[in-house]
Amino acid sequence: MINFTKMQGLGNDFVVIDAINQQIQLTTAQIRFLADRHFGVGCDQLLLVERPISDNAEFKYRIFNADGSEVAQCGNGARCFARFVRDKGLSKKDEIIVDTDARQLTLRFAAGDLVTVEMGVPALEPKQIPLNVSEQSKLYKVKLAETEVEFAAVSMGNPHAVIRVDDVANAPVLSIGARLECHELFPERANIGFMQIVNRRQIKLRVYERGAAETLACGSGACAAVVAGIEQGLLDQDVQVQLPGGELIISWIGSGHPVLMTGAATTVFEGQIKL
Repeated sequence: MINFTKMQGLGNDFVVIDAINQQIQLTTAQIRFLADRHFGVGCDQLLLVERPISDNAEFKYRIFNADGSEVAQCGNGARCFARFVRDKGLSKKDEIIVDTDARQLTLRFAAGDLVTVEMGVPALEPKQIPLNVSEQSKLYKVKLAETEVEFAAVSMGNPHAVIRVDDVANAPVLSIGARLECHELFPERANIGFMQIVNRRQIKLRVYERGAAETLACGSGACAAVVAGIEQGLLDQDVQVQLPGGELIISWIGSGHPVLMTGAATTVFEGQIKL
């Protein structure tokens, strides 16, 4: 039997498993089963809490999409990770450093039971995203069927395309998102964000996540959208991001500095499952 915790951050939901105090070796098929909302537990992503690989870290944070693919970053998951290790007594620190496959993250407990994640310095160079273009630009264009799409590209440890729209409620999230996610421009696929700017300190956002389709919230997608907006001169340094599942506060003071993300993380229930 495997002990697990079901958690959510703004409706982006996770199965979180302590792989330090349990022997865990999951196959792709088992991850897909756990993520299945009809036959398993149901989640957007599965998170594993493992022993660190760096001397200065307390844990390693691993993330698997619902389709079983492993990815390097998930902001909403990072907040749930912090809440999980605190609630389980695995760490009593107010600031926790964790290893990921992309970079180290710093997780801090904030006022009002919120969690702030230092998401790292965003990458804008095409090779770092990765994006198959020859020159860096603030905006790129691609033709999808009969539609030309203009987007910004940002890596937050995972690749993001950010498309500005007039009305996020009517944005072509499913059609454009599915096509651009797996376009040859993105050799590792990409998360596709649709951003409506309300004012310089507020945006609305929907995200089509690679390997999971549209989710209620995407923390790294919120960071990427704010970075793209600031780079284009459209947003201030502190921005409220309204996602279908709730609200995040994203702060970025500019090139060379990490992005800070603050939001809630909630435990839904505990359980055991036999695979």
